Amino acid sequence: MRFTRLGQRAAAVATAAIVASALGAAPAQAAGKKPLKTKSLAAVLTADKSGFDHNGHDFDILAAAVGAVLKAKPSSPVGVLADGKTALTAFIPNDRAFQRLVADIKNSKRLPSEKKTFNAVAGLGIDTVEAVLLYHVVPGATITKKAALKSDNARLTTAAGSKIKVNVYGPRWHKRIALIDADRSDRNPRISKYDINKGNRQIAHSIDRVLRPINLP
Repeated sequence: MRFTRLGQRAAAVATAAIVASALGAAPAQAAGKKPLKTKSLAAVLTADKSGFDHNGHDFDILAAAVGAVLKAKPSSPVGVLADGKTALTAFIPNDRAFQRLVADIKNSKRLPSEKKTFNAVAGLGIDTVEAVLLYHVVPGATITKKAALKSDNARLTTAAGSKIKVNVYGPRWHKRIALIDADRSDRNPRISKYDINKGNRQIAHSIDRVLRPINLP
């Protein structure tokens, strides 16, 4: 299981994709709708000042990973998460999702603490962490829950330059969404919480697994 096969190509592709989306028109607004605001997802992720804790459903590890990438590479395309004027949709793994990822990579049980999990993620290398983060970002589109539930089989182009597929399933009164990534041997991530930062150009949906841009054995 080697995420280290990911190179810097993802960052170069991401830069082009994000620049293109930034140069494009702002998201269209339906008649009578208020324009979308510009609060960034970075502001949402950094609002929680508690740091690593025992809550597997928040985003401490993700926030730390974004911070680590931007500290090492200030001009990284990951910085788009702090530009609230640029429309995007992010599928953000919660802390438990990262714990599951590390357990799979190490073929072990989940690590007992979020800090140890983050250290294991950071140990994959900054370029790899950057590429994985960019695989969770869809630039140029503000995709709400309502729109996502109507997007079965849609293929979304990520900031890493590769695609993920939307799978809407379940009875019509309780539709759910899974995201099909490049890994065919593990369960696909499912959206567990929708419309984080709704009303802004940057919106996020929480997922229970980390999207995998390569097929891990």
